[in-house]
Amino acid sequence: MNHKETFYITTPIYYPSAKLHIGHAYCTTIADAYARFNRLRGKDVFFLTGSDEHGQKIQRIAEAQGMNPKEYVDQIVASFKALWERLNISYDDFIRTTDKHHEVLVQKIFQILYEKGDIYKSTYKGLYCTPCEAFWLERQTNDGKCPDCGRPVEEVEEESYFFRLSKYAEPLLNYYKEHPEFLQPAARLKEMESFIKSGLEDLCVSRTAVTWGISVPFDPKHSIYVWFDAVVNYISALGYLTNDDTLYKKYWPADLHLVGKEIMRFHTIIWPAMLLALDLPLPKTVFGHGWLVIEGEKMSKSKGNVVDPNLLIDEFGADAIRYFLLREITLGSDGNFSRDSLIRRINADLANDLGNLIHRTSSMYEKYFPEAIPELGAEEEPEKELAELAKKALAEFETLIDSYEPQNALESLWVLIRRANKYLDSTAPWTLAKNKDYPRLARVLYTVGEVLRIASVALTPILPTSAAKIRVQLGLSADCTWEEAKVWNGLPVGNRILKAEPLFPRIEEDEKEKGPVKPAKEVKSTKAEATKKPEATVVTEEQIEFDDFLKVHLKVATILTAERIKGSDKLLRLEADLGTEKRQIVAGIGKAYSPEELIGKQVAIVTNLKPRKIMGLESQAMIIAAGDGSTLAVFNPEKPVKAGSIIG
Repeated sequence: MNHKETFYITTPIYYPSAKLHIGHAYCTTIADAYARFNRLRGKDVFFLTGSDEHGQKIQRIAEAQGMNPKEYVDQIVASFKALWERLNISYDDFIRTTDKHHEVLVQKIFQILYEKGDIYKSTYKGLYCTPCEAFWLERQTNDGKCPDCGRPVEEVEEESYFFRLSKYAEPLLNYYKEHPEFLQPAARLKEMESFIKSGLEDLCVSRTAVTWGISVPFDPKHSIYVWFDAVVNYISALGYLTNDDTLYKKYWPADLHLVGKEIMRFHTIIWPAMLLALDLPLPKTVFGHGWLVIEGEKMSKSKGNVVDPNLLIDEFGADAIRYFLLREITLGSDGNFSRDSLIRRINADLANDLGNLIHRTSSMYEKYFPEAIPELGAEEEPEKELAELAKKALAEFETLIDSYEPQNALESLWVLIRRANKYLDSTAPWTLAKNKDYPRLARVLYTVGEVLRIASVALTPILPTSAAKIRVQLGLSADCTWEEAKVWNGLPVGNRILKAEPLFPRIEEDEKEKGPVKPAKEVKSTKAEATKKPEATVVTEEQIEFDDFLKVHLKVATILTAERIKGSDKLLRLEADLGTEKRQIVAGIGKAYSPEELIGKQVAIVTNLKPRKIMGLESQAMIIAAGDGSTLAVFNPEKPVKAGSIIG
């Protein structure tokens, strides 16, 4: 009997000291995409998330609110689950460290390690960070502040039990060397190696001053250290050391622990040392992702820069948020979060590229073949080229996902989507219809429908709701497999293509709705300057008649795509949307603007200049700009207007 390949993926279990922010959503969305992608490939997936509910911090917060800790965490955990439901997080289990089976296992493991001699009683005297629930040596702090969160640490002295962490320094370093895939990305590996080599001390694993925790089974006045407790969730959820350990035998060791970089030490030093002490297999990979930062700073409640994902979902929808988090940020590095970058990404990728392709394709099917996909004409060279590009895009997508590069995986898919839009432009189906070349028209529309079918499969883990809608519009089942995507010409002839409602409407946002804006610096002037009359200016330019001015057609265009022209440091090739048509523009603004910051931007252009060739490319309009060189600035409307609006 053949068994499916398994895939066990976990997020950190989040601390319910406050509502989750977009940084938590980032980690969980990545994990969900990986879980969904592996299900798509036919693997037997187990996806675990949960909440880490013990510790001094929770105890103090609950006391301050006049509640017992369990009452307090219950209401916060409910908000966690509600957010994951809104974000379409497809977890298989939600573990809570207050779950009875978890508490029992933590006590069993503590007892085993005590009897083995890897846990012993002594006295702890040192520094402790309550927000991070972390012990630190004096040399590890920064001027008496926690090296992780930057808050003051407090001196602690109490009877404690210790785990012989120092015993496992050399075995851990050897394991890292023998299993290079275990600790990723490489920068995190160097950090952990450095931490161990600086001197690994035995770890305090119990507190007498903290009552909100799991008690030491043979010494109840002690509660077990929250981080010893927390990491056990990865096997307690699988039923380890219970009468039913089927899940443990099936899924352990985990394929991927996905965690934030600030808790890598707990997951790549403490947790694997515990597993080595228990003679259990270590997880295959622990990947430490970066932070989402606002203006260069990590989000935190104390700084007042926390972004609530619920508000973003209310405004933009869950799929758009999921796409942004996976596409915008390089996994493993810190990524900047801003409302403007979110809107630019939605407009450029989802509205202009994917949304435009869906809308154009379904509209032309409704116009030319409203009943069903008809018999097709023969494939010609453009279709064969697109088929090869689709094959390449899927291969790259899979390889890059497995290499922990989801942002590049999506870019490889978007190369195909953008190329399909250009294919529509070059094959001009409207001209084929006018000439009544229906077999060729059918093949062209079928080909872009095929690209959408393939994209709908690849996007299922990223945009689960929208991908299903695309498939329904194509007359397909919402369910799909990765193997289906690899088959070219897999869209059944005879399917009826439904008119698409805009999945991702373009966001035209008024400046005043963009959220808080920093006040401008106050400009002080003297009384004399305030009363000084402006000097008269003399007009020296050659004057023209009003009728001459009317000959120039000025319109507002929205930049859809932008790219640098090879061999030039200032020329950009732009595709501009005028509402009823699109124009290619070659503009010498590359020293003042990067291609990325132009996408989605509205500009003023002259539309009735005769086209001219620049470096072999036809420029079909001219952008209005002022200045010189790097100080150049394009003119754009004060607030968004409809593409194609006349200026004047």
